[in-house]
Amino acid sequence: MPSVIPDSAQIGSETILGHFCVIGENVDIGSGCRIGHHVVIHDDTIIGHGCVIDDHSVVGKKPLKSRAMAIEPGADLPPLQLSDRVVVGTGAIVFRGSTVGTDSLIADLASVREGSLIGSSTIIGRGVAVENRVRIGNSVKIEAGAFICAFSDIGDGCFVAPEVTLTNDNFLGRTEERKQNYTGTRIERGGRIGANATVLPGRTIAPEGLIAAGAVATRDVDGKQMVAGVPARPLGRVPTEQLLPGEENISDPDQ
Repeated sequence: MPSVIPDSAQIGSETILGHFCVIGENVDIGSGCRIGHHVVIHDDTIIGHGCVIDDHSVVGKKPLKSRAMAIEPGADLPPLQLSDRVVVGTGAIVFRGSTVGTDSLIADLASVREGSLIGSSTIIGRGVAVENRVRIGNSVKIEAGAFICAFSDIGDGCFVAPEVTLTNDNFLGRTEERKQNYTGTRIERGGRIGANATVLPGRTIAPEGLIAAGAVATRDVDGKQMVAGVPARPLGRVPTEQLLPGEENISDPDQ
């Protein structure tokens, strides 16, 4: 079935387009890609070699604007860039102004907002919401339904379990002062968060820190420390055999 492909678009060899695709102006698609049915690729988007964009996905979309928005999306966002062998699942949305690294997966129904940077070999799970201006490192796994708030920074080798909520607004949507004080979560190398945990704004999880399932983290988590409960309290140390390679020499929190 016919697709909409302007003359300005470049499509590499052995790339396959599904039915009813809409390709924007100046789009550049590498070789050996597979574009599913009813996919929309917005203007200027850059897609590397060997990528898969599955059915009904939207990539390179500009963010909508509203007077009620607390965080302005910006007027001059650069094109979306998907590196080689990126996979974008069915119904996913990846916004203009973001970059996704080599061999990463944006799973079905996930969204990645503008100004975000996702590293290589990282998985953004089914239905995950990555808000704007988020940095996610390499070899990170974020499980289904997690909410990654704007301004968060997640280091290499981190794990975020299903339905985790990161927050950035200490004012709970009240007063204009909140707009000058948004602070996301910082999860440093190897940090982990269990299912349904909540992290309050501005908290840092130091390397190899761990927040247990269902916890509410109101304070920073020290390196190699486990915390649990509501509010979260120290529970013990992360076992040495669970540490990432090269992290064995992180000091214990009480040293």
